[in-house]
Amino acid sequence: MTSKKPWGGRFHQDTNALVEAFTESISFDHRLSHYDIQGSIAHARMLEKVAVLTSEEANAIEKGLRKIDQEISNGDFEWSSQLEDVHMNIEAELTKRIGEAGKKLHTGRSRNDQVATDLRLYLRDVCDETDKLLTDLQTAIIKLAKQHAADVVPGYTHLQVAQPITIGHHLLAWVEMLQRDRERLSDARKRINIMPLGAAALAGTSFPIDREFCAQQLGFTRPTRNSIDSVSDRDFVIEYANACSLIAMHLSRFSEELVLWASESYKFIEIGDAFCTGSSIMPQKKNPDIAELVRGKSGSVIGHLVSLLVLMKGQPLAYNRDNQEDKIPVFSITDTVTQSLAVFAAMVPEIKFDVVRTREAAAKGYATATDLADYLVRKNVPFRDAHEVVGKAVSSAIEKSCDLTELSLTELQEFSAVIEQDVFAAMTLEGSVNARSHIGGTAPARVLEALTEAEKMIAEPA
Repeated sequence: MTSKKPWGGRFHQDTNALVEAFTESISFDHRLSHYDIQGSIAHARMLEKVAVLTSEEANAIEKGLRKIDQEISNGDFEWSSQLEDVHMNIEAELTKRIGEAGKKLHTGRSRNDQVATDLRLYLRDVCDETDKLLTDLQTAIIKLAKQHAADVVPGYTHLQVAQPITIGHHLLAWVEMLQRDRERLSDARKRINIMPLGAAALAGTSFPIDREFCAQQLGFTRPTRNSIDSVSDRDFVIEYANACSLIAMHLSRFSEELVLWASESYKFIEIGDAFCTGSSIMPQKKNPDIAELVRGKSGSVIGHLVSLLVLMKGQPLAYNRDNQEDKIPVFSITDTVTQSLAVFAAMVPEIKFDVVRTREAAAKGYATATDLADYLVRKNVPFRDAHEVVGKAVSSAIEKSCDLTELSLTELQEFSAVIEQDVFAAMTLEGSVNARSHIGGTAPARVLEALTEAEKMIAEPA
């Protein structure tokens, strides 16, 4: 008795049921079906071009594959775990429908170069989808930043009040981070968009294939240059996962700020009810669960990046079955990142700032101390001396339980004789933010300029 597997010619026993369950991948790699069919159609047309298939055979293959693709899309296709993976399921069904021509489709290729091609086609589309979601989120943040270009909020370092900034300026920091995420994805996409089809198992094929033709049909920039490398490495997957991990990290940091700002201790923002949940026991609670979940889910994305790195690190050339295990992490990363971006883009327009509260908070913690030091420097006091003067002034204000601006001119002059009445204008919140009027500064006028530039930036390809 011989094996019933498509590759079972030399085997005399059926696969053990435990092994079959352990090795199947159709339960997850069926997501690649559309891309597998795209690649197979291009391969068939190439085989027709080099006279390995007749026109009739190529036409029958394409027609059969397109019918299967439609049935899969409609949920009418029956998958078989006995056929192991997406490739063999589709090929077996095609052969069942069109006969001998279906058996010829695999000429000149292997599942090794086939799956590498499928993954690249899939990731190429995912990169484009993710870029669109990133720009949607940037657009939402920019709109919110416009509403608060001049409104003051405390800027923090070490979670301690540092200096006053504008809300618009703070929000634009996230736009910049997301823009770098777009650029990383775009850069990764360039290396993803190279075609391994034609590398076959590892050494290429003896058939007179036309790889440039296939690359053109599938929209790849070029074929890969080395058949061994084509099927054995998954660095393009890891690079995509790395870019997504940075997106997830940025969303997690953004989430952390939203959670803090929405807390009773801060009360800087209120998030719309549609993006919060309540407590099963405490009726007064309004929890920022969506931000918390995005923060939590970022861990799985970063963890999958590590698992992919570990998956590859011990593999000799060329292809190894270990690489079957790259699909679940990739699909999970894609789902988590795209869903997180989508929900964030929908949530941001529902965020309302309490600008009275943010202003009150910015007036605390001696946030304009640096402005007093800058004032002294402009009066020809060396900066290190100015720093010491202001430190003493802050210490005095702490002892008197008041702010720097509440010290009288006479009290301030005890620390430096150069201080005059104009010092109080320099130490106001508006004076502080308006003084930082340079490229990248927090001055409202500069924020408005930056908003215009940001809109132009996200309108262009990354």
